[in-house]
Amino acid sequence: MTSFLFSRSFLSLTLRPSSSILMANLTTNAKARLRGVVFDMDGTLTVPVIDFAAMYRTVLGEDEYKRIKAESPTGIDILHHIESWSPDKQQKAYEIIADYEQQGIDKLQIMPGAVELCSFLDSKKIKRGLITRNVKKAIDIFHQRFGVIFSPALGREFRPYKPNPDPLLHICSAWDIQPNEVIMVGDSLKDDIACGKGAGAFTCLLDETGRYGPDDFSVSGLHPDFKVDSLSKIQNILETNFDLIP
Repeated sequence: MTSFLFSRSFLSLTLRPSSSILMANLTTNAKARLRGVVFDMDGTLTVPVIDFAAMYRTVLGEDEYKRIKAESPTGIDILHHIESWSPDKQQKAYEIIADYEQQGIDKLQIMPGAVELCSFLDSKKIKRGLITRNVKKAIDIFHQRFGVIFSPALGREFRPYKPNPDPLLHICSAWDIQPNEVIMVGDSLKDDIACGKGAGAFTCLLDETGRYGPDDFSVSGLHPDFKVDSLSKIQNILETNFDLIP
């Protein structure tokens, strides 16, 4: 499946200093068709509760953590890093990660605005899927606890996982929808936005705390099409910039 390339005459990105939204200025009257929305889970659909820095320190050790962090300005890809380890060392690392993820499951809370946004998508008959680097067990508990279902919903058992675009391309194929008819929503520049861009989809970065700025986009080469500080602002973005046609 080939990636979709944006026409320069179609979108130009500008940052509105007074807004938390990085809006796409449409230079023509035409709107792109949108048929599906794919969400990240942890920190996007659910309130962030996992202390990732503590988890990385425990897995890597303090010195290795500091070294890798200094070399990776957009964040540490712990799953990719431990893939080169010996099986025994990998197993211990996955057990540590599983312990932290279980703590996250125990404290699982749905993100404010998630239910309302999903209800809006349902009213427009827009498909919604989920891609997470967490395990399928966490997805199942999320579905059961909050009754908001995403399909397909892919955990890290699906390989390769984010930031590789394959999970998103898989969902597009399952939906029989082109990637340029989908938007990827997530809170990670290096995982979610990279995945969306690699697949040729639109992208929306959820940045509640102002973690990311223009320098991060320039260093990473990843420029989200939209940036919001809450899920509640996404409905307006979709209605303003897209034709919502299932």
